[in-house]
Amino acid sequence: MASTVILSQTATLSSSSSTTTTAKFSSLTHSPIFHTNALRFKSNKRPLSLSLTRKALRVSASSQSLQALIFDCDGVIIESEHLHRQAYNDAFSHFNVRCDPSSQQSLNWDPEFYDVLQNQIGGGKPKMRWYFKEHGWPSSTIFENPPVTNDDQAKLIDLIQDWKTERYQQIIKSGTVEPRPGVLRLMDEAKAAGKNVAVCSAATKSSVILCLENLIGMERFEGLDCFLAGDDVKQKKPDPSIYVTAAKRLGISEKDCLVVEDSVIGLQAATRAGMACVITYTSSTAEQDFKDAIAIYHDLSNVRLKDLELLLQNVVAAS
Repeated sequence: MASTVILSQTATLSSSSSTTTTAKFSSLTHSPIFHTNALRFKSNKRPLSLSLTRKALRVSASSQSLQALIFDCDGVIIESEHLHRQAYNDAFSHFNVRCDPSSQQSLNWDPEFYDVLQNQIGGGKPKMRWYFKEHGWPSSTIFENPPVTNDDQAKLIDLIQDWKTERYQQIIKSGTVEPRPGVLRLMDEAKAAGKNVAVCSAATKSSVILCLENLIGMERFEGLDCFLAGDDVKQKKPDPSIYVTAAKRLGISEKDCLVVEDSVIGLQAATRAGMACVITYTSSTAEQDFKDAIAIYHDLSNVRLKDLELLLQNVVAAS
């Protein structure tokens, strides 16, 4: 029997670029269909202690059958956090965005702060709006003085986001970015088995389309049974709207969908929609609390469609 390490993180966004993070760990014993690569966890942030506890598990029969496999994009299909951060910082530099009027340097989100920010707030515009509300609206080449009206604040965010998106697209088009291991094979297995394959991302639609065209190829992209981006719903993850909408468009029950996510925000969106969710974590999400996921993997390189079908048919629950 393999053990899967489940991690939880409580993170507080402070009024500076520093963060306060505490981590707790527990270990659950899962069925043999949980692959050993789910155990390979490395943290580059700080040494962490593990408190291991074993719980008796029972397998309950379920009428659930896998009819749709739904992938998030950023963090699942592509490990993109550092690419987004680079694009934001390039945009801040381009527009000379400065929250501190005494500083000669443009705003720069460092990796540790961005890891917490992007895992707490979904979508680029909400990230900037939260940050500017907390740290003060900035001066820039767009507005010499910090904007005070809602319209001017929205214009500032829109222009920065548009430039950031173009910069991110340039990075994706460079040919240096590859999909995460196992994703394309799993998509192909699902399509070959007659399953619905969908992508639901909180990111800007143009950004997601570019990623999919360049990373999964036009044939797979055009063969998706459903594709939704942040533009298609009013509320971002962790709100479940995007997954509820996907189930409706596919014409199937939420209980017959299985979501692949990388973060607790995505996990919450999936479970609130009534969908089961597996996690394939990244270096920036590995310490999060994934207790509601039905499986946790380092990546999808050793995960087969039959494994996911068994997971949905035999729901593992702690006694």
